[in-house]
Amino acid sequence: MLTMLNNPTMIFSGTSNSQLAGAISRYMNTELGKAEITRFPDGEKLIRLESDVRGRDVFVIQSTCTPVDENLVELLIFLDCVRRASAARITAVIPYFGYARQDRKDAGRVPITAKLMANVITSAGADRVVSLDLHAKQLQGFFDIPVDHLTAEPVIVNYLKQKRTTNLTVVAPDVGNMKTASRYATALGAELAIIHKRRLTGQEILCEEIIGSVEGRNIVMVDDMIATAGTITGAAQMVRSRGAKQVIVGATHGVFAEPAVDRLAGAPIDEIIITDTIPLQESVRKLKHLTVLSVAPLIGEAMRRIHSNESISTMFENYGRL
Repeated sequence: MLTMLNNPTMIFSGTSNSQLAGAISRYMNTELGKAEITRFPDGEKLIRLESDVRGRDVFVIQSTCTPVDENLVELLIFLDCVRRASAARITAVIPYFGYARQDRKDAGRVPITAKLMANVITSAGADRVVSLDLHAKQLQGFFDIPVDHLTAEPVIVNYLKQKRTTNLTVVAPDVGNMKTASRYATALGAELAIIHKRRLTGQEILCEEIIGSVEGRNIVMVDDMIATAGTITGAAQMVRSRGAKQVIVGATHGVFAEPAVDRLAGAPIDEIIITDTIPLQESVRKLKHLTVLSVAPLIGEAMRRIHSNESISTMFENYGRL
C-alpha cells in the first residue's frame, strides 16, 4: 500500500465505473471524496459535493462508456461543479474515452465528434486528462490541455508471460493494428503475422489473407477494444482454418456492443482477455474463458505521479523487457 502524500488531493468517482474508482483509491491509500448525485423529476442530474475541494488537486474518474451521452454529461457536470468549488487543479480521468472513433471526416457533412468532446471537456473545467489506449493516438492533439495517454499493454503482457505459452505468434487482426502487434511480439518473444481485412459494412468484416505462418502455433490477438467483435472473431476463424492451435484474444476496452456476445460465444476462441475500464454487463460475464485484468494500479500510479509532478513516461520505459 502506498502512503498518500501530504499535499492536498481528492478523488471523486462518477457512476459509470465506481468499482474501478474504488480500486484506484485503495491503491492510493485514500478514501473517495463524497458527492451526492441525484436526479430532478424531469431526469436532469444534480451533483453536490459533500467534501471540501478548495485549493485541492482533484481527480474525477468517469468512463464515457454506454450509455455514452449520459456518462459524458455527468462528467461535464462533475468538472463544472469541482471548478466552481475552487479546486486548484482538476484532472479528468477517463479510462474509456467515448466518441474516440469519430476522429476525422470520412464522408461529406459529418462532424469530428472526438474534437468536440475534447472541447467540451476542457470548457467544463478540466486542466488535464488521463485516458487509456485511445482509439487513435492523435486524439491527444485535439485537446489544448495536457493529456496523459496510458496503455494497458504492460498489464496484458505480464499476464500472458505468466501463462508461459510456447510456440507463440502474435497476429495483427488488421493492418492498422500492426505496430501494437509488433510491440506485443517483441515483449513476448513471439513471431508476428498480419491479417488483411476488408470492411463490408459497419458490422461486417471480411478477412482475406494472412501474411505469416500460423499453422501449429498458439495465437494471441490484441486490439484497443472489442466492440461488435466482427474483426476479432473473423480473424480467429481464419487462423483456426489455417491450422492454429490455441487462440487467445484480448483488448483494453470491453465495449461488447451488439452482436459481440453472440459472435464471441460461437467463435473458436480459447480465452478472452479484457481490462476493467468498462463495467461488464451480466450477459458478458456469462462468456466462457473470460479474464478481466485490473488497470487500477496503472491508473493509480499515474495519478500519484501527476499529483507529485513526476514523470509518467518512465512508467513504460521497460515495456518490451518486462
